[in-house]
Amino acid sequence: MTAADTPLWLFADQLGPHFHSGDHAHRPVLLIESASALRRRRFHRQKLHLILSALRHTAADLGERATLIKADTYTEALSRHRKPVLVHEPTSFAAERFVERLRAEGRVAEILPTPGFALPRADFRRWAGDRTRFRMEDFYREQRRRFEVLMDGDQPVGGRWNFDTDNRERPPKGRTTLGAEPPYHPVEDEVDAAVRRDLDALVPDAVGADGPRLFAATAEEARAALDRFISHRLPLFGRYEDAIMGADWAMAHSLLSVPLNLGLLHPLDVVRAAEDAYRDGAAPLAAVEGFIRQILGWREYVWQLYWHFGPEYLANNALDAHTPLPRWWSDADADAVTAACLRDALAGVRDRGWTHHIQRLMVLGSHALQRGYDPRALNEWFSTAFVDGFAWVMPANVIGMSQHADGGRMATKPYTSGGAYLNTMSDHCRGCRYDPKKRLGEDACPFTAGYWAFTHRHRDRLAANMRTARAVSSMNRLSDLEAVLEQERLRESF
Repeated sequence: MTAADTPLWLFADQLGPHFHSGDHAHRPVLLIESASALRRRRFHRQKLHLILSALRHTAADLGERATLIKADTYTEALSRHRKPVLVHEPTSFAAERFVERLRAEGRVAEILPTPGFALPRADFRRWAGDRTRFRMEDFYREQRRRFEVLMDGDQPVGGRWNFDTDNRERPPKGRTTLGAEPPYHPVEDEVDAAVRRDLDALVPDAVGADGPRLFAATAEEARAALDRFISHRLPLFGRYEDAIMGADWAMAHSLLSVPLNLGLLHPLDVVRAAEDAYRDGAAPLAAVEGFIRQILGWREYVWQLYWHFGPEYLANNALDAHTPLPRWWSDADADAVTAACLRDALAGVRDRGWTHHIQRLMVLGSHALQRGYDPRALNEWFSTAFVDGFAWVMPANVIGMSQHADGGRMATKPYTSGGAYLNTMSDHCRGCRYDPKKRLGEDACPFTAGYWAFTHRHRDRLAANMRTARAVSSMNRLSDLEAVLEQERLRESF
């Protein structure tokens, strides 16, 4: 039995009230800034800023209840603290091993289940059973039933579980922006100013640009960001969630992945707020269902699969992809890229450490898949260059969904396309040097030509898959295939 006065040690992604209030409201709280952890990998500058800002703001908000220790390592900080601590389950295999070692040494008194997700890990294990392939749709429906979200009795509201077909509209013609109300923007304070000074000294070689903090770093800011999204942006979210607009980086997306992944918001609070908007007539069902699918479905699913697949999942490389990441990619050097869609996505990473999910999957991910970038290296890049990237977030998204490196455990086909898709779903192609209709020549679209090179490279695997067999048949009818393959073999610029 853990003593009532045992301090609660919170990691930097466990900062919301649901971690330190309720049954733990009486406990002192320990927070640690580890300089070596900040320097261990090449993170985006704004990601480091968010983490330190969130830690320091949490310490300030908790007042005398909190102790913030700045040290080179966590071990050093715990030695200075001297008292055994209570912890919640951490969010990575490495952190889990570390905490288990600390418990064996007597520095951690007890490890509690995390309150940061809706579904306990043990419940997912029972649901997964002996499955070898997983469908998010099955999991999502079970989540809806379990938590009684968007349900009328035992049936889904509106008679449908899935409104994806209503949420695939292309960018509106004749407009450069979606016209949604702007997202919540936090106001930096003296804490952020101090963080910026410290990072200048501590981590001079971070990825990306420094810039004003765009995402919530406190529980109060997170709630304000949620309220802003639900009240002003959710109604437009669904219809255009798969579209890309070059002059509108945020469109109607929630921008809540950062405060969610810092543990500042509980996912069920987010889901209930969206459902209430539908019940109150403030947002259409398709938009609300699409958003809830992302939180209660996909986000929870990715978290659970991280633990279910295990650390060996990162070694998957079913497509035998080994191309090192180019330097312009690792550095998010958008100025080195000509293709408008790829340049814009990399600029989003450079300037904000964030792009929305379609840019991640169908621009960045599709390019990497076509060019055979090493999936493990790509996973590392997504984990460190994105402000919402944590160890648990990216493997199922990158290794599985984006790169098909798991051979189909996550997705039934590789997700890539030629320029025609990007021309339909974005406004980039009109002003691009490359022509999405061309696969050969100086103005041949790298995505169009790259699609056929990818299809040829994996033709046997794709021909055996009923969802991709037609692509192989189409490729076999191309009269200029050999010239396209040689062009892409020699391509050095994008």
